[in-house]
Amino acid sequence: MYTSLREKQKQFFYTGQTKEYRYRKKQLERLKEAMQQNEDELLEALKKDLNKTNEEAFLTELGPTYQEITHTLKHLKEWMKPEKVKTPASHVGSIGKIHYEPYGVALIIAPWNYPLQLALSPLVGAIAAGNCAIVKPSELTPHTSRVIAKLLDETFDEEYIKTVEGAVDVSQALLREPFDYIFFTGSVGVGKIVMEAASKNLTPITLELGGKSPAIVSDDAKLDLAAKRIAWGKFLNAGQTCVAPDYVLVHEKVYPAFLKKIKKHTKALFDKALEQRTYPQVVSERHLERLVGFIHDGEVQLGGHYNVENRTLTPTILTNVEWNSSIMQEEIFGPILPIFTYQSLNEVLDKVREKANPLALYVFTESQKVEATITENVSFGGGCINDTVMHLATPYLPFGGVGESGTGAYHGVESFRTFSHRKSILKQSTKVDLPLRYKQGKLTMKVLRKLMN
Repeated sequence: MYTSLREKQKQFFYTGQTKEYRYRKKQLERLKEAMQQNEDELLEALKKDLNKTNEEAFLTELGPTYQEITHTLKHLKEWMKPEKVKTPASHVGSIGKIHYEPYGVALIIAPWNYPLQLALSPLVGAIAAGNCAIVKPSELTPHTSRVIAKLLDETFDEEYIKTVEGAVDVSQALLREPFDYIFFTGSVGVGKIVMEAASKNLTPITLELGGKSPAIVSDDAKLDLAAKRIAWGKFLNAGQTCVAPDYVLVHEKVYPAFLKKIKKHTKALFDKALEQRTYPQVVSERHLERLVGFIHDGEVQLGGHYNVENRTLTPTILTNVEWNSSIMQEEIFGPILPIFTYQSLNEVLDKVREKANPLALYVFTESQKVEATITENVSFGGGCINDTVMHLATPYLPFGGVGESGTGAYHGVESFRTFSHRKSILKQSTKVDLPLRYKQGKLTMKVLRKLMN
């Protein structure tokens, strides 16, 4: 169904225009300009789809994308230069270089939780690397999808960048096409489907998934700040953030004080938004129903109120949750936060390792020993010490998962590298031609051992 579109983009890619620095730079500038010109429409769409305020939408959607474009424009020329590497003694007279080559036509499938940023931020990398691209926004945020389609289709020719809207059947049809690269952001379950589809064409992929990301609060942590930052990171966007703290492990010595403080900060941060009905909505009634089912898995310390008509669930804190309960079997992806206690770091390591590798991990401590013990003995995508979420907001750190939480990374130079094939080229001198490799014998073997050991 989409073969002709993909082929049209492939033929345009073969013209070589997308590989030129000036062309890439111009398209990034056009993308940023188009976003700025359509900013009011984008903010309105995000409000309609998820009830995001202008401030939250700019902080989490437009701002990071602007920042990504600006950073890329600043460094792109340097990134594009072939990377000179050393050659061994056995390669005398030669020069080795790594050339960053675009794959061709990329497919970008975006999720609904940050429907603008997670559609356009990967696109920045695809453009920077010199690819053509087809962007598939989420159908669960239709207003934002519509504005993205308008923005991209009015800015670029379809032979270069094209938006394709639709539901699951559209994604399935696109995945049957032999794209040169696939970039997917979404759930673990759908990620497995994408990976299976990509394997049929041996298509390289990036999977940005999720998982149960823990926040660990040591007994020496600055509790007030820890509680505030965990509450903010968890309940931002109604908890619908792939790197939101999924549960908290707090040392039993400071548990009562921490519980009191996180309840206080949650109310201070979000009560006004709830009263004014500016707190973000849960994306769908089906998702809300799933979340409401989790509330009964523990003792409600705060929140637990929901409204089906408005698709809202108040920030909810649970205690006395069993590790084998339903809420601990999958990523919550909503405004519910279970809190557990622990006695030793070994217990923390055991509990976190019981789950699949998380996309993020957060440690709150003033001890370098505690910090090192956790970060060096648990596999996770990325994270923060004494903060939450903010590691994904810098273009200087690669963002991505490991194991079930994803494969590959992006942001900044990593986005450029993700959408580039590293082509190795060895240029050999014609002025020197050592006879050694053409000869056999004991002397040759002796020299080879010396050169190549």
